[in-house]
Amino acid sequence: MRRLLIVGNWKMNGSLSTNLELLQGIEHGVENADIAVCVPAVYLAQVQAVLVNSKIRYGAQDVSLHINGAYTGEISVSMLNEFACTYAIVGHSERRQYHHETNLMVAQKALTAVQGGLNPIICLGETLEQREGDLTLDVIAQQLQAVITVLGSTAMKTTVIAYEPVWAIGTGLTATPEQAQEVHAYIRSLLGKEGDSIAILYGGSVKAGNARELFEQVDIDGALVGGASLNADEFLQIAKA
Repeated sequence: MRRLLIVGNWKMNGSLSTNLELLQGIEHGVENADIAVCVPAVYLAQVQAVLVNSKIRYGAQDVSLHINGAYTGEISVSMLNEFACTYAIVGHSERRQYHHETNLMVAQKALTAVQGGLNPIICLGETLEQREGDLTLDVIAQQLQAVITVLGSTAMKTTVIAYEPVWAIGTGLTATPEQAQEVHAYIRSLLGKEGDSIAILYGGSVKAGNARELFEQVDIDGALVGGASLNADEFLQIAKA
């Protein structure tokens, strides 16, 4: 049986007290899945301290494409390394939308993460307008090809891909298992011979009630979980699915 990867994206949520309660609630995790949390950078020290003896891995929600310098507010890969991060999310739709990150910028961030020893979780996904215009696969191809071109096949092996249809993020809507599988299979085909070794996660209103059907799909290797990752019981139920 393949081992699933379940990653919680806390987004801009948390406090020292609620984080502690949440981390203690998921600390022992489950045996049949790998679990990670990607948290606001200001909480990385706390997460590192709480999870020091845990199997749960953690990471950041973004990483700068710059190594250092006059980039106020940016967080470099070397800074994330000081907190022993495993992952960094890059290209989340909210970053693409609100911070105008292009496919090339996302690819460059992914390369910086890899070169710094992190595993980037690279987000791909189409808007509702693009899906209704039958452009889903074209959009996915453009987003992923930019990453493949910049990273190359060897570096791609250290990445995680997350398919997150924009229209399903935080809306309560979820792609059907069949819709998700179609895109996941397409992504794996674009990855070529490296595709079998790269985890492809689904994200978009994943919860305990729909996780099992999604995970039954042959090309879905886990989930990038948003709102449901803020509830320890719900998050663990997803992992147990």
